[in-house]
Amino acid sequence: MINLQFQYNQVYGFLSEEDIQFMQDEVDINHSLLVEKAGKGNEYLGWIDLPVKTEDSLLDEMEADARSLREKAEIIVVIGTGGSLLGARAVIGALETLFSSFYATKNNPAIVFAGHNISQDYHAQLLSLLDRKDYAVIVVSKSGTTTEPAIAFRLIKNHIEKKYDPAEAASRIIAITGTKGSLKSLAEKNGYKTYTIPDDVNGRFSVLSPAGLFPIAAAGFDIRSLLEGAVEMRKVCIETSSLTDNPAASYAAIRSSLYRMGNQIEILIAYEPQLHHFTEWWKQLFAESEGKAQEGLFPAGGNFTCDLHSLGQYILEGQRILFETVVHVSKTSNSLIIPLDEADSDGLNYLAGKTLHDINSMAALVTSLAHTDSDVPNMDVIIPAIDERSLGELIYFFEFSCALSGYLMGINPFNQPGVDAYKNNLFAMLGKPGFENETELIRARMSDI
Repeated sequence: MINLQFQYNQVYGFLSEEDIQFMQDEVDINHSLLVEKAGKGNEYLGWIDLPVKTEDSLLDEMEADARSLREKAEIIVVIGTGGSLLGARAVIGALETLFSSFYATKNNPAIVFAGHNISQDYHAQLLSLLDRKDYAVIVVSKSGTTTEPAIAFRLIKNHIEKKYDPAEAASRIIAITGTKGSLKSLAEKNGYKTYTIPDDVNGRFSVLSPAGLFPIAAAGFDIRSLLEGAVEMRKVCIETSSLTDNPAASYAAIRSSLYRMGNQIEILIAYEPQLHHFTEWWKQLFAESEGKAQEGLFPAGGNFTCDLHSLGQYILEGQRILFETVVHVSKTSNSLIIPLDEADSDGLNYLAGKTLHDINSMAALVTSLAHTDSDVPNMDVIIPAIDERSLGELIYFFEFSCALSGYLMGINPFNQPGVDAYKNNLFAMLGKPGFENETELIRARMSDI
């Protein structure tokens, strides 16, 4: 049984229940294509079954290796970019305390990230930190050739092999990669422990594979509970295409309907700062999946109430081209009560006795009312708490709805030709062997600019 709730009563001013139910036949067809693995990009549908096909023996092995890294390291560097990084970072960022890096020790290491940018200062400062700390490395890349993580791993590999003897350095590196490729070959040559990303799972849908599970375990979190939440959500998503009973199908249908009505932007809103990196994962999931053939919603993120003092102005009074999906958390881990101040010099005694969560929840309610009154549709996704099980449900909910939404738009949600174009242009301009023709073409174009 799932705990996640999807509510859409605040779209009724824009879509009627009849409008929504009118999507049922179209959803039925595309749901069948998805679950029967007969639609576009079906060679990358392995993510559908990851929650139920991950064996206990693999979980045992990952948990043991994760404990070993935690015992060795004050810092664990996770190297990756895009889907090889964002899923793990989303879950770790949600579950760790916001100031966890200040308490890092062996057995409780800080998790830091590299390879998601090519900033010289970022990586120089990271290497300077690693000079002074015991550390371990998790490198995640299905191919091993993506420029950003490949550069970062070369830098850190060089550093760790100078800091420790070769055998010790190798014991501190875990490679999570595909069944073949340059990282796989390098790991075999150097004796790194490896875990495999299945061939039929692409990056942005890989968080429930070792690409996400191992870094999450290394951060000290319960990957079994994460998978249990995903298993329960998968059951609902697979068994029915009913817009009444399948929340992911309902979400996909409504966002697709709003898109067809001219809403071009979806903003995912969170009122808890821990969900910032979850929003970043969601943005990549939907942007790379739907942004094809000049189609697709533009996914943006908002951290409220902070962004109410910036984005809030545009949402209220800018173009009517967007809608919001708000992630609510029913119960927080802590309770803070506003104290009474006899002088009431700040004029806040009217809040005395209320918890910050009460105030935050009220802010979410009144903001939603203000935005819908200003013709901005709102939908709500509610999880009971920020914990592993709830995040497992939330991840699978968005993965399934993303795939179904893509099919409803008539596109292949599982390729990313735009990203490949960027990669190939970068390879050409950096002089990678095999891209000589592309290099000349780009240089000729640049000479005309």
